[in-house]
Amino acid sequence: PKMIDHKYSDLITQNLPFKLTNGQKATLNEINSDLKSKYRMFRIIQGDVGSGKTIVSLLAIVNVIKSGYQCALMSPTEILARQHYELSKEILGRINLKIDFLSGKTESKKRKDILENLSKGNTDLLIGTHALFQKKIVFKNLGLVIIDEQHKFGVNQRKKLSDKGGNNCDILLMSATPIPRTLTMTIYGDMDISI
Repeated sequence: PKMIDHKYSDLITQNLPFKLTNGQKATLNEINSDLKSKYRMFRIIQGDVGSGKTIVSLLAIVNVIKSGYQCALMSPTEILARQHYELSKEILGRINLKIDFLSGKTESKKRKDILENLSKGNTDLLIGTHALFQKKIVFKNLGLVIIDEQHKFGVNQRKKLSDKGGNNCDILLMSATPIPRTLTMTIYGDMDISI
């Protein structure tokens, strides 16, 4: 179980230029409840583009990092991953987290520094593309994996990334692809769903 201290996520929420919707609050509560339980979280957030999946995931990230773990956020494209990186720096910048960005295009020296910081536990949050689940990527203490546009990744790719955190790694998937409820239960029957 992660020890959740809401102090930091509350600080971020208070400084947002908007108020969280009831749906966002409910989803965050479901995630926090999973994180605090003795069972591994395997949850998907479904919501339209712009419905606030990212802000909810960033608040969950803060709670996990402040609980002593590292986090990873993986997106299918460099453009999307970079958007997450910029937004994370902007929103999480107030609480001095070390956030790094990694993609296939990251130059060699910078990549080496990132990998070193990651393995020593100096990086709190690593954001990137498919590059995140490569063998050379070693986390000191990975506690949460978030995968955006999760349908663009295969089951093995998701597993390779979450395996880097062992049994203490919770998994949160995000999808903007609307799927009818009956199909959702068939496709995501092994997951908890937040809408």
